[in-house]
Amino acid sequence: MKVAIYSRVMEEEQRKDVQSFFDELAAQQIQPLVFLPFFQNLKDRIHLPVNTTTFYLPEDLNEQIDFVVSLGGDGTLLDTITLVQDKNIPVVGINFGRLGFLASIGKDELEVAVKALMKGTYVVEKRTMIHLDADLPLFGHTPFALNEFAIHKRDTAPMIKVHTYLNGEFLNTYWCDGLIVATPTGSTGYSLSCNGPIVFPDSGSFLITPVAPHNLNVRSIVVPDNNIISFEIESRSDQVICAMDSRREIVNKNVQLAVRKEAFELKLVRLNENNFLQTLHNKLTWGLDRRN
Repeated sequence: MKVAIYSRVMEEEQRKDVQSFFDELAAQQIQPLVFLPFFQNLKDRIHLPVNTTTFYLPEDLNEQIDFVVSLGGDGTLLDTITLVQDKNIPVVGINFGRLGFLASIGKDELEVAVKALMKGTYVVEKRTMIHLDADLPLFGHTPFALNEFAIHKRDTAPMIKVHTYLNGEFLNTYWCDGLIVATPTGSTGYSLSCNGPIVFPDSGSFLITPVAPHNLNVRSIVVPDNNIISFEIESRSDQVICAMDSRREIVNKNVQLAVRKEAFELKLVRLNENNFLQTLHNKLTWGLDRRN
């Protein structure tokens, strides 16, 4: 078995856990393929298996890779997805960060997780992605996101107007600081912090959530993910910000934008005992009540 490993950097307090992870890979005779900048960060600080190799570009990941492991928080996992792209390789998120909603496997489960990969005792969840179409090149070879697409006003600019359409039919004009279109996975992220609802990962929907709307009667709306959602932007500033997950580009306000369901999905690995409801309870304290 061969696994690719992506991470940004190893902090000193993570050294013991990272060493334990690579030791378990060696014990299970799993060959690691390490992201090159991360390998440079590791090679003089921990003992790596003798069969360790490196990769750097998405093209370096092929059908010989059984899994891609993300060591970090949810942001690291979102970076990992830009490398996996449409290669259909399952992604394993091991949480070395803070909340770890997507990277749901804890550091204390490292040994269990590696053994689960070898034994096949895991669950693969298919997560919908969102794709951006525009009348100019945006986000290079990765015009897709797992969590959300968002439009924002720039810095201290006044609020913007976002005319929004579903399959060409007018939906609403949002007077706001920005507008989010979230996937079900992204419903527990930025959209949630803007009072959007939580939906289950397999719900087949998109959430349209305004950021700081200047209307008392505007709320999030859930629409089927077979819709094409398009936008026209009005702003006193010449430029606005477009975001795909944690990636951002500054564009002219006259840009033509539309989002749709991506043609491929993310295959996200979880351990059998970690399901969506348990994650809601454990990570977001859903239903926490001292009377229960």
